[in-house]
Amino acid sequence: MSFVMALIAGSVFGAGLLLSGMADPAKVLNFLDVAGHWDPSLAFVMAGAIAVTLPGYRWLRGRDAPWFSATFQWPNRHDIDRRLVGGALLFGVGWGLGGLCPGPAIVSLPLLAPGALVFFVCMVAGIALARRFT
Repeated sequence: MSFVMALIAGSVFGAGLLLSGMADPAKVLNFLDVAGHWDPSLAFVMAGAIAVTLPGYRWLRGRDAPWFSATFQWPNRHDIDRRLVGGALLFGVGWGLGGLCPGPAIVSLPLLAPGALVFFVCMVAGIALARRFT
């Protein structure tokens, strides 16, 4: 059942990325271009996501157990270390250079966009390297 729920959640997330235009690298790059053709739409999408997610988390925190699992899987680490900062920097640089992050890259795969294909291959290679050396 958890696989089905993950598939549904991922499909809704992917549809949201497509509908909002966030699967288009040009949207992301234009958001980062504050001195040129700045496009604030990514900020509105992020604000909308936070506005929906925050009340949902507050509601879930008051529940004893989730509907489709025995327990909640809340993050249990709160420390900031070199690995976290390094990973965040690497993620941000990749996002800024490519205009994609993992979600939009996966959503863009069926479009066979060359940039998305290259990004996806590099992302999978990076995940494999991280698993091997950490």
